[in-house]
Formats: sequence, C-alpha cells, structure tokens
Amino acid sequence: MVRVIVSTTSGPATAPAVPSGTARTESALPTAADVDAAAGRLRGIATVTPLEPCDRLSADTGARVFLKREDLQRVRSYKLRGAYNLMVQLTETERAAGIVAASAGNHAQGVAFACRMLGVRGRIYVPTTTPRQKRDRIAFHGGDLVQVISVGSTFDAAAAAAAEDVARTGATIVPPFDDPRTAAGQGTIAAEILDQLDTAPDVVVVPVGGGGCAAGIATYLAERSPHTRVVAAEPAGAASLTAALVAGGPVTLDEIDPFVDGAAVRRIGALPYAVLSARETEVVQIDEGAICTAMLDLYQSEGVIAEPAGALSVAALAAITVPADATVVCLVSGGNNDVSRYGEILERSLVHRGLKHYFLVDFPQEPGALRTFLDSVLGPDDDITLFEYVKRNNRETGAALVGVELGAAGALSELLERMEASPMHVEHLEPGTPAYRYLT
Repeated sequence: MVRVIVSTTSGPATAPAVPSGTARTESALPTAADVDAAAGRLRGIATVTPLEPCDRLSADTGARVFLKREDLQRVRSYKLRGAYNLMVQLTETERAAGIVAASAGNHAQGVAFACRMLGVRGRIYVPTTTPRQKRDRIAFHGGDLVQVISVGSTFDAAAAAAAEDVARTGATIVPPFDDPRTAAGQGTIAAEILDQLDTAPDVVVVPVGGGGCAAGIATYLAERSPHTRVVAAEPAGAASLTAALVAGGPVTLDEIDPFVDGAAVRRIGALPYAVLSARETEVVQIDEGAICTAMLDLYQSEGVIAEPAGALSVAALAAITVPADATVVCLVSGGNNDVSRYGEILERSLVHRGLKHYFLVDFPQEPGALRTFLDSVLGPDDDITLFEYVKRNNRETGAALVGVELGAAGALSELLERMEASPMHVEHLEPGTPAYRYLT
C-alpha cells in the first residue's frame, strides 16, 4: 500500500485543457451548485441508494462505518448519475447527431439507460476484456437504440476508438469522467450522504479510476462539509491518480492490470486532476488481492455483491487510520460482477493472504515419489490444489507444477523447511515474477 498526500495549492484551481473529442460546457470545473442542479435533474431517474451501517467493519475499525450502496442503483453503479446529467443537457442538434461513449462497462450502462430514456441513438465502445455480464446489461438497457462495439484490451483503447468515431461522424461524445457535467452528476452521491446522516461524516472513502466520481464528491464536500476527509482509493495495478500527483500533472501509465476493470485507467482525467490537486488529497493504492478479499468478505458477511472497483473503498479501510468513533462512509460503487470471475477472485485473495503458493518440484521418476512428498513435506492442514507435470527432462526426474493451499499463512516457513530437507529440488514461485505469471 502507498499513501500520497498532496497539500492544498495556493489560489483557485486552473481550468484543464480540453482533450481531443471531449465535450465541455462553459464552466471549467464543477461546483456544489452544479451538483445540486444535477440532483434536481436526476430526481425520479436515479435511485436514492441506501446508506447502511456495517457492524463488521465498525467492529474492525472502532469507527461508525456506513456503506453507500451504489451497487443498488438502477444500473447497479453510480455511473447513471453522471451520464444522464450530461445527456439531458445536450442540445437538440447534439442529440440528433447521436452519441458516442467509451467505457469499461458501468458508464456504458448509464449511457445506454439515458439513451433509452431520452430517445437518443448511441454507439458505445468497450474493451474486449469487459465481462460478458456488463456487455449483456449494456445491450439490455439500451435496446435497439444502442450499438455495443468491443475493441482493444483496455479502456484507453476503447476511448481512442470512440474519439476516432467522433472525428469521423460528428457524433457527440459522452465522457465517463472528464467533463464537469459528468462529475456534477456523480457528486450527487455526496449530497445524499449528507442528507442521510445525522451528522456530517468524518471520512468518505471513494474509489478512483478516471476520477470523475472523486472529483464530484470532493467538490461538494469541500463547500458543504469542509471538515470531511476524502480518501481516494485506487488499484495498485492502475494508479493513475498517484502518478499524476507525483508528476504534477496527468501522465499515461505504460502498463496496467485490467483486473479491476471499473477503475483500470491508464491516465487520470484532466478535470478530476485539476479538482483533486487543488485541495488536500489523500490517495491510497490497494493491492488487487486485497480487493478480492474485500469482495469475498462483503459477499459472505453482508450479502453484498460488489465488483472489484466496488470493493476498493472497503479494502482501503485497512490501509488508512481513522479516529475511534469517527463516522466513515465507504462508497460501494458498483455490483456488476460476472459470476464466472469468482474463481480468479478467490485465487487472488488466497495468494494475497499468504494461503496459496506454487512450486516447481523435480520428482524422481520412481514409484512412491508422490507419496513421499505427501507424507514428508505437506503439513496436516495443507492441501494440493494443483498438480501438473511441466515436462520430463530425462528418465530420472520430472518437473511438476504444484499448487498448495495452507491451513494458515504462518505455516509457510515450516513447509519451506521440510521442502529444503527433502531429497527433491523445489523452487518457490514468487507472485509477480515472469515464471509465476507464465506457469500459473
């Protein structure tokens, strides 16, 4: 985990440069008044989602922890708020030209829903890695008005394709985060939080991908509840906000881990960066394995089905310090999780918790070799979850990939000692290494 704190700058934030293909209103940055106006436009469209106390997390932290359940929004994420707030303000000419959007999946659902409500035709570009569940829901919400186009392996590739479409056809772009109307719509979450609590929260933890939601919430709280501390949580494998704050401006990451698809963005938006860098901003990077553990805990303890980005704020609680009895709100940003991903989610969680390990074992090619390994190397609570011969080097030995799930993380040192004492050559594959990625 990495924490980056940027102190408030002197003077007002400057307006960001307008990226190519990005629609922008006259207002450079959103205000609390813009958020209140957005709330009026969203009345009857967006659900006022519950703010639920979480006994488990409260006991773990000593604080009063609440979950803002945007996974229960009409499209199962907060993205509807920004998409509709922007599209309802388009002129008749802009609507007639049709709209184009790029999304990892949740913004696309919000745009598709808005297209159907407003009778606007749209083309939505998504990465090929977008889970099928999200692609199916985009098509459902948009119906015949929306065409879903899969391109590239990341959000940024989809965004580039959308920009080319706009340049070619003259369609109207609907940005997922880099527009004041989008950010103002997302900021209505903060307005609801203040209405739902008896006192203003001490801490609000917000997931960050492109940064529009964090910008909208930070803007509203800065004006209406200035003592509230906003913590931005981003996946360690796509820490675009951290990179921008360190560099003094948005930068494009060379590589990202697309697992947290709702927050895996190579470059933070120019507008969100301008908002968040203009005030004290606390950013934490959360390991993808910790996010998976939070997802499983939410499901098993609270019955909350959160997607990876939706569990970011909850995972971040273990990485920050909150005063005893503080009021803390974690934004569960979305629940569009494909059930077919749970195998990988469980795997990443076990590796993160130190319970799952992989080894290359050179077994003697003789009867009883595996039995010897089971009896003399494995502990009583250890379990083999994978056994696969990689290749046979000669007639005497054969290398096998062995996955072991431990009964407790602390049992690893004893397992390694027994492996060292055995006659077999054993190599422990470390997560993140090329051999680990290739073989597992």
